[in-house]
Amino acid sequence: RRRSVMTTICDLPEDVLVELLSLLPARELIRTCRLVCTQWRYVVDLTTLWKRKCQREGFYVQSLDRSVSDWKIFYMLCNLKRNLIKNPRAEENFQHWKLDNNDGDKWKIEVLPGPHGKGMPDPEVQKYFVTSYGPCFKSQLITLQKEGYWNQLMDEKRPEIVVKDWYAARFDCGCRYELTVRLLSEDYIVLEEFRPEPVVIEQWNDAMWREISHTFQNYPAGVRYIWFQHGGQDTQFWAGWYGIRVTNSSITIGPLTL
Repeated sequence: RRRSVMTTICDLPEDVLVELLSLLPARELIRTCRLVCTQWRYVVDLTTLWKRKCQREGFYVQSLDRSVSDWKIFYMLCNLKRNLIKNPRAEENFQHWKLDNNDGDKWKIEVLPGPHGKGMPDPEVQKYFVTSYGPCFKSQLITLQKEGYWNQLMDEKRPEIVVKDWYAARFDCGCRYELTVRLLSEDYIVLEEFRPEPVVIEQWNDAMWREISHTFQNYPAGVRYIWFQHGGQDTQFWAGWYGIRVTNSSITIGPLTL
């Protein structure tokens, strides 16, 4: 009679182990599985395992094969990728926003398309923030570590940081739009800044929504915070809410391929 041989998970062929471990969350793989034994650490560090996770979660496209140098980091970035601006579409009133300037008749929220306005290209966007006749500016400070982007990742990989914002005027009044985005160090020193020329829109305009976009690349090491501020005012000093309208702001961190 043949004696049954006790087998352990470590006796599994490498490709089977890759398949099994790739089912686990990344956090568990790095914090727990990697510490089990030398073989597991080797498997967890394999490119094929992270590529498999990317395939399984829809992050993998064949054309990426040459451009991705580190599939583990690529997977982590894909997994973390989301809009880091909270309440970008005025759905939660002014929650998460700091009202830096709130002059004239102050910031207000209106429902699209609004008086003498037009709808957004994205039908999911229902509301916008609108400025008055005095300077109205609001901001958010994003703490990268709190959002899952650890220091070493930001310093060594420097993933692309993509900033987008949408703005529009109402047809019957001129207004001004401004945007400032800063990459800040631990001590809030400005390492890089995107501050385009203010956009001045004339009265009797097309009231169309326009997108502004900027990608930070190859920025200095040490970025720990992102500060986003936008706003403006009307240019005709009319009481009420005739100033620039803003909504659907976003900050996402690479990879650009998705």
